Amino acid sequence: MIDRITVDKIIDAANIVDVVSDFVTLKRAGANYKGLCPFHDDRTPSFMVSPAKNYCKCFACGKGGNPVGFIMEHEQLSYPDALRWLAKKYGITIEEREQTEEEKANHTERESLFIANEWANKWFQEQMYETPDGKAIGLAYFRGRGFRDDIIKKFQLGYCPSGRDKCTQAALKAGYKEQYLISTPDEDGIAHGVGISIKHEDGKIFDRFSGRVMFPIFTISGKVVGFGGRVLDTATKGVNVKYQNSPESIIYHKKNELYGLFQAKQAIVKQDCCYMVEGYTDVMAMHQNGVENVVASSGTALTHEQIRLLHRFTSNIVVLYDGDAAGIKASQRGIDMLLREGMNVKLMLLPDGKDPDEFGREHTAQEFQAYMENNQVDFIKFKTDLLLKESQGDPIKLSRLVNNIVQSIAVIPDEITRTFYIRETAQMMQMQERLITDAVSKQVKINIEEWRKEREREGKRQQMHQQGATNPSEQAAANQQSSSALPDDFPPPPELLDGGGDTPQNSTVNPSYSGNPYHQQPAEGIAVKRDKNTQEAKETLIVQMVVRHGETIVCNVQDDEGKDIPLSVAEYVYYVLQEDQLTLTNPMHQRMLNEAINHAHDDGFKAERFFLNHPDQGVCSLAFELASDKEELSKVHDNQQKMNPQEKTNQLMDQVNHLLIDLKLCIVEKQKKELMLQMRDPEVLKDKERCRELIAQFQQIKEVENALAKACGDRVFMH
Repeated sequence: MIDRITVDKIIDAANIVDVVSDFVTLKRAGANYKGLCPFHDDRTPSFMVSPAKNYCKCFACGKGGNPVGFIMEHEQLSYPDALRWLAKKYGITIEEREQTEEEKANHTERESLFIANEWANKWFQEQMYETPDGKAIGLAYFRGRGFRDDIIKKFQLGYCPSGRDKCTQAALKAGYKEQYLISTPDEDGIAHGVGISIKHEDGKIFDRFSGRVMFPIFTISGKVVGFGGRVLDTATKGVNVKYQNSPESIIYHKKNELYGLFQAKQAIVKQDCCYMVEGYTDVMAMHQNGVENVVASSGTALTHEQIRLLHRFTSNIVVLYDGDAAGIKASQRGIDMLLREGMNVKLMLLPDGKDPDEFGREHTAQEFQAYMENNQVDFIKFKTDLLLKESQGDPIKLSRLVNNIVQSIAVIPDEITRTFYIRETAQMMQMQERLITDAVSKQVKINIEEWRKEREREGKRQQMHQQGATNPSEQAAANQQSSSALPDDFPPPPELLDGGGDTPQNSTVNPSYSGNPYHQQPAEGIAVKRDKNTQEAKETLIVQMVVRHGETIVCNVQDDEGKDIPLSVAEYVYYVLQEDQLTLTNPMHQRMLNEAINHAHDDGFKAERFFLNHPDQGVCSLAFELASDKEELSKVHDNQQKMNPQEKTNQLMDQVNHLLIDLKLCIVEKQKKELMLQMRDPEVLKDKERCRELIAQFQQIKEVENALAKACGDRVFMH
């Protein structure tokens, strides 16, 4: 357990801009900051960070929170673990008692896997630095590749010793359960274990990475999600795959990870640029030569998830190639994916087909950096120079070259950027700009049609899946369509990126599915414009006053002994509602009012701070919306700075009273309508006694309404 005093220290120390900046590149927007949302596919910054409120929120998907809530959501941690994460960041010591066995058992499966990976990472390092074989084989291998010890430690490299099950037995002896060590896929093929061990059908367990040097793979916050293990050079003969990665698991999805991003994120933000290389050692070599803004796709084809992750830190990327022309052309899809995501792409080819690791060993750090800076070329020029060599004198090949470039330009979402690339291509190819423009426009229309067809196919597949297609011919047709479809994460073409394009009227796309990430549905918890005359809307305004001013003393009441008892805004609201035996209909509203009353007399209690740092993120989110509402309760609010304290208190009391009267008027109006409906019921009209009762009730309600209206007066509050 973390005591309240320590929790308050953590909350006081945690700065939302500081915390979010570890994961998102933020730019100032007036008094706030904005950036690309880390919780959904965001291409136009919709993630707002308020330093004044110490809160963040995405106004597209609705996710966010205070520093604790943000870490809980981003890192998938519990409330106590998010506090521990922040405590570690800010150097705050947490004194905790030993967890009970029951508390240990309550750790989530995800947390257990992270803990197991962290243990394995330390064990692999211990084996390399503290055992004879580790020093002679593992450490010698890295040093033999020319890596300095500081680089080896920076990337936390290690060694898994040869042997059938040394790592597995060490883990079991340390108390880690077998179920978290082996890879046990579920129906979807996702493992519920980290996979450092493999279990045979005969029940025997052995090490997955035996005899390999180890490269831990980190999340952007520094948690180990998996490993890459490389066989040593002496053991590569006859081995087709030198590297073996951890299997997919509930915490590790290879398509979502970029090797080196944890070590590179600050340099990427500072340089506003990122180098993309192929392998682990390429990343390390560039760090060793002073270039730290570099990541690797770990030998896999670039994915949309990796690009979107990187896009949160920069829009500029330089792709380093170390292959031949055939390999470069094969990676064309990756370049187009980068362009489609709005990235500014440059490319670089190292001389003599060398990779960054080899090139770095042959040159000084100064020579390496100079080459990086002087040999980046725009993707259009790179592709043109590369393909022109094969196309000289052949009109058909030249036509294919132009079409190839046109296809790349057509996926760029920004129209102005497309125009510049069209002009540059026309100049380089010595063609009329109009011809390139027409070709790009035609390709954009083709992209739009492909996107729409794919969305229709996706809708049909979802419908058949939900209905359970039993007709073999229908299922075969669906499979055939699926096999020729675009990738599942294929984003909309540029013409639709502003949300202006709609799916065709006759489309069978599932209404809950939108391939266009800019066609956002209001997320749960987001304030949506509602009718301001509803009872819930009236209650919301009252709770807003409780959030903003709940602790402020506005009046005194006398107890049975005639002593004055000061009442805060929260207490006064509760007192007035209780007089008429009313409660707030929204459970969240009533809960917040109750909590404000319970803490009203705590030392230093501030309602806004209390709710913005509430453990329940639903409360946090609602409090942020209410505290951040820019609309004012009255025009007089603008002049509050000119008022003395008593005038401010009087005005606040006046506002609260009017809001409470407004709520009561709304309830009375609702009761009137219900009575009128009853009096129109033919069955009721036959019962004269019942009619007289209803008329009497109606007259009483009218009297209450008149009294409330008189109390309210003519003053109108704009909100």
